[in-house]
Amino acid sequence: MLVRAKATLSSTAIEGNPMSEPNHTLVSETSSAPLRIPPQQQILFREILSLLESRHISYAVAGAFALQAHTGIHRDTKDLDLFLTADVAPVALKILQEEGFHCEVCDPVWLFKVHRDGFFVDLITAMSNAAIIVDDSWIQRAKPAVVHDVETRVLAAEELLASKLFVTRRERFDGVDIAHIVYGTRGKIDWQRVLVLAGDHWEILFWALILFRYAYPAQTQLVPRELWDGLIRKFEAAVFRPDPDAKFRGSLIDDKMFAIDVNEWGFDNLMRDYRERRLRNLSPASKPS
Repeated sequence: MLVRAKATLSSTAIEGNPMSEPNHTLVSETSSAPLRIPPQQQILFREILSLLESRHISYAVAGAFALQAHTGIHRDTKDLDLFLTADVAPVALKILQEEGFHCEVCDPVWLFKVHRDGFFVDLITAMSNAAIIVDDSWIQRAKPAVVHDVETRVLAAEELLASKLFVTRRERFDGVDIAHIVYGTRGKIDWQRVLVLAGDHWEILFWALILFRYAYPAQTQLVPRELWDGLIRKFEAAVFRPDPDAKFRGSLIDDKMFAIDVNEWGFDNLMRDYRERRLRNLSPASKPS
């Protein structure tokens, strides 16, 4: 039987995930210098990747290892992030549990963990606010890569960028990662794909690109003119012809910092709504027993 962490429809406080409380550790500087990963941690990562490959589980490596593949940035990390669909996750967990790994359902909306010897691997099926969901196309578009000596795949730049759009909390913000993805790929990104992934949340993408432009003013052209034009036109229309019935979206950005808006000022809680809808839409096969 899988261990289930206590979870509610609000975010859970789990070390290392985008919705967690701060652990007050110092943030290391970004660098291209490879970091030393403890041997036991490397062994865990290699075993899990090899096992999933041997059992033909569909997944893609995300997080720090995908960022390194696209930007050359090496980041100190305590975990390995694997993206897979909600239907595949229980299959992967069952396989890993049968091999003696400790498996935990941290949040059925998006996060499962696999532990051993104090190290862990995250299996991720959505963003924590359920605004963006991992589907088969994320895995199909993944790029071949070698991670810890295992031939596998990392998220394509477009999906990696999308996975960071809502990492916007007070204690963790991945907007700089997005800027580095744009610069690191020299703008060779399928922007139409990114727009599809962002969907109704295109303003979050616009926000991230404005940050890129601010950081890299001389490299603005890495984002194509037609994308700037389209986003600026949409933003102008939204600002000057606002929808009076539009719902408050603050909880999708940071449910803790915008809690007063929801709890005391009577604004909508879209994060709760998105997460409830996600749970309703999960198929029986995607719910680990």
